[in-house]
Amino acid sequence: MAERAARSAQRQAAAFWQPHRRALAALALLALAAIAWQGQWAWVPQYARALLAGVGVSLAMLVGSVVLGFALALPLGIAQAAGPWWLRLPARSFCTMIRGTPLLLQLWLVYYGLGSLFPLIPEIRGSALWPYLRQAWPYGLFALTISFAAYVGEVMRGAFAGMPPGELEAGRACGMTRWQVWRRIWLPRAIQRSLPTLAGETVLQLKSTPLVATITVVDAYGVINMVRQNTLLTYEPLLLLAGIYLLLTLVLVLLLRRLERRLQPAA
Repeated sequence: MAERAARSAQRQAAAFWQPHRRALAALALLALAAIAWQGQWAWVPQYARALLAGVGVSLAMLVGSVVLGFALALPLGIAQAAGPWWLRLPARSFCTMIRGTPLLLQLWLVYYGLGSLFPLIPEIRGSALWPYLRQAWPYGLFALTISFAAYVGEVMRGAFAGMPPGELEAGRACGMTRWQVWRRIWLPRAIQRSLPTLAGETVLQLKSTPLVATITVVDAYGVINMVRQNTLLTYEPLLLLAGIYLLLTLVLVLLLRRLERRLQPAA
């Protein structure tokens, strides 16, 4: 089976890399190499430390929003798949509203809405949270979290609803409680079935993190934007940023594929 799958993957790769695609890829690489060779890169050492810090902020936004968003997506998915109407309706409305509006709009509404409301509430201004709520990153993290939760909640809804009833009935026949069936059978199998889609949503979430730069969070894109303003360069900073996100995406994809292989059921 493994050899057959490997041969199938090789045939698919050979079918994709037709001569015209190879020529286009070669031209694109040559163009990028020419731009990189002729470009002005003297600014890189000066902004290297700030760029590394910005990449750290981007990764923190990704990890935080994915972890918190997935924790919120689980009850959203189960409420839509098997909850009563008074839970299913709000969960479905939330997912529909968030998925139906642009992330940038949500980010601005959270930042300029809540960010303008909180200073008017004395209890919040006097609380221990106020030093954090004065900054922009909590609002960016919140907006990214609810966006990820809405999309993944819909993915988990389909995974929960598509579970074969026989597996759940087998768990009940073995004397498991409803909580044990959900924790040992329903949830692990739903995650296993939806893992490829979850991996794709995580990659898309990585490419959504630059939007937080629009609310003054200094992530990787925010640093590159500062470089463009200070040096009056356009192509070189953006090419470097594209290379950084491409590298992060490749590493993330490799990690997620490895996780997917580990969680696959034994043949």
